[in-house]
Amino acid sequence: MSADLILTITDRSRGGDFSAWFREQGATLVLTALGRGTATTEVLDCLGLEATEKAVLLCMLPSRKGLLRKAAKDLWLDVPGRGVMMAVPVSSTGASAKNYLLQGEAEDRMEKKLTHELIVVIANQGATDQVMDAARAAGATGGTAVHAKGTGTELAKKFFGVSLASEKELIFILASAETRKPIMKAIMEKAGMQTEAQALAFSLPVTDLAGLRQFNVE
Repeated sequence: MSADLILTITDRSRGGDFSAWFREQGATLVLTALGRGTATTEVLDCLGLEATEKAVLLCMLPSRKGLLRKAAKDLWLDVPGRGVMMAVPVSSTGASAKNYLLQGEAEDRMEKKLTHELIVVIANQGATDQVMDAARAAGATGGTAVHAKGTGTELAKKFFGVSLASEKELIFILASAETRKPIMKAIMEKAGMQTEAQALAFSLPVTDLAGLRQFNVE
């Protein structure tokens, strides 16, 4: 039996609509964080867009065939500017958490070739531009940054030999399976632990996706 973590990035003004839709699909808990797009001023000017603040929503739902296609239809995700939604498979869930989050529902996951992965970068506050410059040079089209606070910095010094700042940027970059590796390599070379950004990066498989066209201009 399987479940997906559904991650959505949209304008803050639309966060309530997405949250309500998730609840209609049976989500018992929807988490919302405030983020911002990472498009350069030049890109925004060329596209005639203004920089927008983002809402990053996360919830867990049973793996359902066609769920994101339904979201694309109900929430108009094929229209540029509406948002992007992706499904990340959950490998395990505590029994009590599963009953609460999934209401005992889940279905067998069908094997599916992955076309995209979600790169998650943890970097020092203020390092988003440094990370994204490296990522774009390797083929990334955009990303979304969320402010976060880190813990465990003392333990990190033991592994990396450097002190880590507690104020962090959490950066989400959606990449094709082909560009994921060069993007991550570029980030670690140009914004890695031995730089001021002190970035760490990892990737998660994306089993389904809706709204990609809009994400490409973020």
